[in-house]
Amino acid sequence: MLRIEEIESIIEKLPKNEFLELKNWILEKDWQQWDEEIEKDSKKGKLDFLIEEALKEKQQGKLRNF
Repeated sequence: MLRIEEIESIIEKLPKNEFLELKNWILEKDWQQWDEEIEKDSKKGKLDFLIEEALKEKQQGKLRNF
């Protein structure tokens, strides 16, 4: 397996279009992992406090329309 230093060296040598393609792939991969983490946390009830907080603020008339 390549070490991070080797990967960095390879990336630095990429043509701009391939670098941008790699960058977009990494960003998409990161968002996918984030979405999966949020979904797991939601199913476990770890985000329920956000719903409760929003409902409480709605009852108190603190929510604003954007």
